[in-house]
Amino acid sequence: QVQLAESGGGSVEAGGSLRVSCAASGIPSNYCMGWIRQAPGVEREVVATFDYDGTTVYADSVKGRFTISKDNANKENGAYTLYLQMNSLAPEDTGVYFCATGLNCWYLAEYKKWGQGTQVTVSS
Repeated sequence: QVQLAESGGGSVEAGGSLRVSCAASGIPSNYCMGWIRQAPGVEREVVATFDYDGTTVYADSVKGRFTISKDNANKENGAYTLYLQMNSLAPEDTGVYFCATGLNCWYLAEYKKWGQGTQVTVSS
């Protein structure tokens, strides 16, 4: 059974940094993982993905500022920790950040399981 739990959100001033984490278990070996954010009144946006082969992809809006990574310390059991390091944060980065997993992580409809989300608030 796939389980995802985000942590590490919070409030920060513009220009600051935050790292959010996602404790994942039961992830099939061919699944990718992604970070998706939802700002108030805006559709969910995929910001970064980590494919099963280690390939990472970023939205243009976060390239050069955000880094997605994964801790494979317990991968034999399908357990990972997915991170999103966010630097040079701007108010437009405010939103709820979800981690999710599926077969094609650049498409929201392809995600099979979502975490509950963690709030990130960036003040100007």
